[in-house]
Amino acid sequence: MQRTEIARIFENPVAWAEGEIVVCGWVRTLRDSKALAFMQMSDGSSFAPLQVVLEDGKTDDFKTARKWGAGTAVCVTGTLALTPEANQPFELHAARIALEGACDSGYPLQKKRHSVEFLRTIGHLRPRTNLVGAALRVRSAAAFALHSFFGEQGFLYAHTPIITTADAEGAGEMFLVTTLPMDETPRTQEGAPDYAQDFFGKPAHLTVSGQLQGEAMAMAFGKIYTFGPTFRAEDSHTQRHAAEFWMVEPEIAFADLADDMALAEAMLKSVVAQVTQQCPAELAFCAQYVDPGLTERLQGVLRADFARVSYTRAIELLQPFSNDFDYKPVWGCDLQTEHERCLTEKIFARPVFVTDYPKDIKAFYMRQNDDGKTVAAMDLLVPGVGEIIGGSQREERADRLETRLAQMGGDPAAYQWYLDLRRFGGCKHCGFGLGFERLVMYLTGIPNIRDVIAFPRTAGNAAF
Repeated sequence: MQRTEIARIFENPVAWAEGEIVVCGWVRTLRDSKALAFMQMSDGSSFAPLQVVLEDGKTDDFKTARKWGAGTAVCVTGTLALTPEANQPFELHAARIALEGACDSGYPLQKKRHSVEFLRTIGHLRPRTNLVGAALRVRSAAAFALHSFFGEQGFLYAHTPIITTADAEGAGEMFLVTTLPMDETPRTQEGAPDYAQDFFGKPAHLTVSGQLQGEAMAMAFGKIYTFGPTFRAEDSHTQRHAAEFWMVEPEIAFADLADDMALAEAMLKSVVAQVTQQCPAELAFCAQYVDPGLTERLQGVLRADFARVSYTRAIELLQPFSNDFDYKPVWGCDLQTEHERCLTEKIFARPVFVTDYPKDIKAFYMRQNDDGKTVAAMDLLVPGVGEIIGGSQREERADRLETRLAQMGGDPAAYQWYLDLRRFGGCKHCGFGLGFERLVMYLTGIPNIRDVIAFPRTAGNAAF
């Protein structure tokens, strides 16, 4: 008999209440009395577990099965009984139960609440918990929602390289990719590593962004998006930073900063709408146990028209709150999370785009404004988190771009192909980057990025 997934039963229990069915999964909890045992069972298809009733005299091997503990893999054959008057809407009455995989007494996930710190030490098992299980389900739904949104908008899904010789951010915090021997690295006459003898014949790194290659794709297809892993070699131990994370990066041709913000707002609202529809149980769990304000915050995103304010005006609006901050807001500083949350939670009480940042704190590729001091950049700030999206109109004027690149210490020769995009039919264009894990953090209210990634890679940690 073919097994039935628990999620299918929850979708239409009446349809499964006739005849025998087979359900396979893992025991979450088991409590028993002399003649009865109640098993909570999960097969991974549904956030909610299935209750299985074992009864002496009606369930084969009852006396053996009642001793199986949490983590045991089993297959149950039985009939579904509808119980609308009880806490659970139905339960499976087991006729036969077979052991698929035993679980010894050292299984660390027992019927109690475990700390997130402990769960990170058992990364291979923590997806079985409610918290991480909810996060990873929301993560999956959010990924599909993003692909759905861009597909419906006619965007091309572009795959940009993981290994690159171009630093999109200019920060220099990149992981080196090399086949040169570490013990006897060949050197140039100046004593530097001789990358001419390396695999690619030049220094290569793991990408920090697919943006530059994405711009090239946008110059051919009009509008594209990338969605893939990116890497930052930052020795950071905050709750918001990881060394390996995923980025969503659309690029649109013949578009300016206003178009960029309109796309970002529509995308975020679409993802929130789809995830709240597809993951109600997971979000309800997070609202109950993680973030009591989660439901209202997500609904607020759907209801609100996002505010727009220039960086200069934002600094002025923050001044009256200066005594509340660890870092004083002054023109020219990068906004801190405390500033961003003040703007979204106190001043505007909704998501807000901050635009036209000082050029000295932004990347070389951003279009310079006519004032000579700012660039056409935007960050989307949201209540509870702060920045969730960063983007800009790209500099389409080759001379301005080359000058700015040199001013910031870049080598124009290394970016010749990027400059060519301006020489060969360039046009105004824009794009943004969305840190996917930060989106999942926002959707679930989970405060630490390590808990929305199945196997996080952070400074000092590459376990599992």
